[in-house]
Amino acid sequence: MKKQQTVSRSSAEAEYRSMAAVTCVLKWLKALLLNFGITSSRSIELFCNSQYALYIAQNPVFHERTKHIEIDCHFVRDAIMSGIIQTSHVSTQEQLTYIFTKVLGKQQFEYLLRKLGILDLHAPT
Repeated sequence: MKKQQTVSRSSAEAEYRSMAAVTCVLKWLKALLLNFGITSSRSIELFCNSQYALYIAQNPVFHERTKHIEIDCHFVRDAIMSGIIQTSHVSTQEQLTYIFTKVLGKQQFEYLLRKLGILDLHAPT
């Protein structure tokens, strides 16, 4: 994924902007699959480890702190209301994407590898 084009004031705002970017990609993928004749009535589950970002997505009331991300808020909320996505909390330790973006200890790295189903082909069996 490309770098964000804006500077975030908080980690929750950065998480929310990421949610909006991923929602855009998910909507595009769903439309692409539809063009191929593949339909699904299920919502796509979007995981986030920020409780506050999830709160913003679920709460229709805007506050002074969220006015500058209002367009992103409407975009994500519309996708939730139309059933395209469903947001869920995931703990930081369970965040699979961190294996690609963070420096992890050996134990956490191996745990996430197993969660992804990646096996060491060189390990003795």
